[in-house]
Amino acid sequence: MESNNPHAFNIECLDHVAVRVTDMERSRQWYESVLGLTYYQLEEWGAIPVFLLAGTTGIALFPADPNTTTPDRNSRHVKLDHFAFRLSNEDFNKAREHYNSLGISYEFQDHHYFHSIYTHDPDGHIVELTTLLASPSKFYHSV
Repeated sequence: MESNNPHAFNIECLDHVAVRVTDMERSRQWYESVLGLTYYQLEEWGAIPVFLLAGTTGIALFPADPNTTTPDRNSRHVKLDHFAFRLSNEDFNKAREHYNSLGISYEFQDHHYFHSIYTHDPDGHIVELTTLLASPSKFYHSV
């Protein structure tokens, strides 16, 4: 998509979000079983980071520093607030059913053009699943 960006480049899409976690294996298992992300690892990179992908978008897990004090998860200070994966309307409903079948609590929010559900991973990071309710051209004016 071309834009009026005065810079010499255009961003294609969100590639990944880096997340610091306290237990790499526990987090890997959670993202695989709850969100259905696929573990992806290159031998050349070694054990870190751990990539978990949905197509070409996903997260990269890194170990948290075990010597730091426990962070305030309710803080609005500089931190990763949340990350979101977009789903079709049909898959959004399937995701809600999946969360319900796993007994995972979540918060539903109506954002007018989008519906979203929010839950927490094992380290308290907010994970959003969202679906666009309108046609892309009604929300993304340049599409």
